[in-house]
Amino acid sequence: MLENNNPVDIASINEKIERESAFVDILSSEMRKVIVGQKHMVERLLIGLLGQGHILLEGVPGLAKTLAINTLAQAVHGSFSRIQFTPDLLPADVIGTLIYNMKLNDFSIKKGPIFANFVLADEINRAPAKVQSALLEAMQEKQVTIGEETFILDRPFLVMATQNPVEQEGTYPLPEAQVDRFMLKTVIKYPEMADEQMIIRANLKGSFEKVNPVVSLEQIARAQQAVREVYMDEKIEKYILDIVFATRFPEKYRLENLKPLINFGASPRGSINLATAAKCYAFIKRRGYVVPEDVRAVVHDVLRHRIGITYEAEAENVTSEDIINKIVNEIEVP
Repeated sequence: MLENNNPVDIASINEKIERESAFVDILSSEMRKVIVGQKHMVERLLIGLLGQGHILLEGVPGLAKTLAINTLAQAVHGSFSRIQFTPDLLPADVIGTLIYNMKLNDFSIKKGPIFANFVLADEINRAPAKVQSALLEAMQEKQVTIGEETFILDRPFLVMATQNPVEQEGTYPLPEAQVDRFMLKTVIKYPEMADEQMIIRANLKGSFEKVNPVVSLEQIARAQQAVREVYMDEKIEKYILDIVFATRFPEKYRLENLKPLINFGASPRGSINLATAAKCYAFIKRRGYVVPEDVRAVVHDVLRHRIGITYEAEAENVTSEDIINKIVNEIEVP
């Protein structure tokens, strides 16, 4: 993080970010060939990719969640794999296993679908905790151990997990500690009527354009490095800390009425991810510095799964979204 006593050349940072982020528009327009509307989801996917984080997408079936990450993988020239989570799935089905080779009289390693740049974990809450843990460990450590051998996963490595908020029968909800591993939790809304009309027309005609690889993995790696250089002023750091600390100690921020509604607040991982996501958002907007609007733009996606609500809050129909809104409206903007 940049120290106060270091002179910061905002102009040169801006110039570099302007240059390195040129591909963002190209990548977005390539994805728009197939993904109609859903700008919010596409932006969040890019934030996850640039911030080297992972995304949990929540939305009813049929909102192009699977299609979005598949399209991103095609446009970035990366490898893609899809894991359909089911109650009978085993950890070996995700990370791989040792297979006995009779000819060689030895064990050989068969790698699982986790070995890809873009991994779609479809309906992650359909599989038991043991399988969820295998995936989440790979997400956290960026490595997998099969037998006695450890493999470093390819970079970039982006996991997009989906869950259906409607159907709860036969599901295994992700524990809070595991949900915390996701940088963002994005709630997907229904498309606008005009967008849905375009979706109907394109599907009936079968006229979706072919997605071409327009960005190399090297460009993504350079962009991930450039994101770290986006300037964040100490006032913005303080703003992020105030928001996060207000989820833990609301009474210190004139928000005493939230105290009985919050079971636990965001962890330090929440602070780190909020700062990283704000930098990524500034990068996407082709800016070399973070402004308070960047923090406000990503705060719901970063914190909605990191605030535990009490039974009292549930009884009053208060969600973590409502709590974030109250905090953001109360905390003074620098």
